[in-house]
Amino acid sequence: MLIKARGRHVLGNPRINRGTAFTWEERRALGLVGLLPTNVTPIELQLRRAYERFNKAETALERFAYLQALRERNTVLFYRLLSDHLPEMMPIVYTPTIGEAIKQFSLWYQAFGGIFVSIDRPDEIEQALENSGAGPEDVDLLIVTDSEGILGIGDQGVGGVQICMGKKSLYTAAAGIDPDRILAIVLDVGTDNLRLLNDELYLGERHARIRGARYDEFVDRFVSVVHAKFPHAMLHWEDFGANNAHRLLHTYRGDICTFNDDIQGTAAVVASAVLAGVKSRRQRLRDQRFVIHGGGTAGIGIADLLVDLMVKEGLTADEARSRFWVTSSRGLVTDDATMKFRDFQRPYARGIGELTGWELEHPGHHLLADIVANVHPSVLIGTSGQPGSFTEPIVRDMAAHVDRPLIFPLSNPTSLAEAVPEDLIKWTDGRALIATGSPFPPVAYERTAFTIAQANNALVFPGLGLGVAVCRANRVTDSMIAASAEAVASLSVVQRRGDSLLPSVQDLRRVSSTVALAVAAAAEDDGVAERPLTHPVEQVFDAMWQPQYPELIIEE
Repeated sequence: MLIKARGRHVLGNPRINRGTAFTWEERRALGLVGLLPTNVTPIELQLRRAYERFNKAETALERFAYLQALRERNTVLFYRLLSDHLPEMMPIVYTPTIGEAIKQFSLWYQAFGGIFVSIDRPDEIEQALENSGAGPEDVDLLIVTDSEGILGIGDQGVGGVQICMGKKSLYTAAAGIDPDRILAIVLDVGTDNLRLLNDELYLGERHARIRGARYDEFVDRFVSVVHAKFPHAMLHWEDFGANNAHRLLHTYRGDICTFNDDIQGTAAVVASAVLAGVKSRRQRLRDQRFVIHGGGTAGIGIADLLVDLMVKEGLTADEARSRFWVTSSRGLVTDDATMKFRDFQRPYARGIGELTGWELEHPGHHLLADIVANVHPSVLIGTSGQPGSFTEPIVRDMAAHVDRPLIFPLSNPTSLAEAVPEDLIKWTDGRALIATGSPFPPVAYERTAFTIAQANNALVFPGLGLGVAVCRANRVTDSMIAASAEAVASLSVVQRRGDSLLPSVQDLRRVSSTVALAVAAAAEDDGVAERPLTHPVEQVFDAMWQPQYPELIIEE
């Protein structure tokens, strides 16, 4: 690494700063004599100090703040610490702690490397990106949010930039994408959160969220500018509201390289768990019956990908969709004239005529218990945000008709989960195959330890981003998403009762590189790869940045 800076400019650049690890020869050459304590500390002792400091923090939010400050001070040390302790620290830099950090953003604010773009100053979009210092060939990935649908906590205004920073940390720690080649961006379009609007410390635009034509014009201008400036970068949409998420993805995916993690990433990791569970039962995906409780952005994204995978097994798209029963806030989504649903839910609306023979607890209302009782699903997926909605009677009814039911309470955070694994295992006599949205500890039941799979998008999106960067894909196709799901499922081994449906987050680098290889190969097959895969394994491995202090070349 070539260094031209001197003195405090060196210490102020997190990518080149290595703090007390600078040798005396480097300190003299870089003008650092007297600016650091005298003892030269190797990175191993720096890691020990940093980990002890992390553990001394009394709350999760304090640990988050410490890690954020470390990231902005010393890039290598932060990512090495995170990589060495990823299972322990991922809940701090990402869900669930990131949710509280987002809510407290304006109070806990400290300078960091996010980019802020305002709908009130659209003429400054290009300048904001220019000020990042990155050129057209310098960026592989842009993570963008408008903060309307943050996790399970909704509209959080400008604080949503923290979710982009959390994703950035995982793209690097899990897949080795160079952090300097990733930009985290918030589109500040206002907020409908009254708590924020009435908070004098709030740092975003202080007006209601802009919608309609003005919003669309702003987003379109942003997309045009970033695509012109960074033509080879993938645009990752993050935590947009349900009304915009599907629409924006549909609008731009045919023109630029773009990906929505809440739709496609969630779908891929859940599909991976379904594939692993179905394989463990020695069955075919096309023969399953799915109930998706919560047909929002995530729920329909999961259904769409499972349909694609069943089409690969020989079904038509209509035949595959006939295997799904999807709920909204009013119950089963049907074609009843009184039923209101979003356009992206329409393909899954059941014909009201086919329900005439159903026995209903409340006539005229097709609720979750009724659906399970009449459909006898083999897979039950929760993306509803309705805690406890997978009740004991519903689960026992399902388990009475399926030997090893797949039950996925995916809503985050833990307080919103449709059920907890301990209850699901007890209610099914240890037969349930479970994946959750939040992390849960193993469950002991009848002398068996059940490892609970976490359907964490981190198993998918880092590897997908790496694969796109390696082959320089100009689009993210459905085949690439399906390939990522199949790659994760290929690493799942469910042989004994209690085995996890998904790989462990302790193995994220292997998972991400496996996903990257599959995604790049699918991109090449689809004709969207601009860089040929001559030696795929070598190309993927070489593209993975390592958190190590590089050799310094000090300019005289």
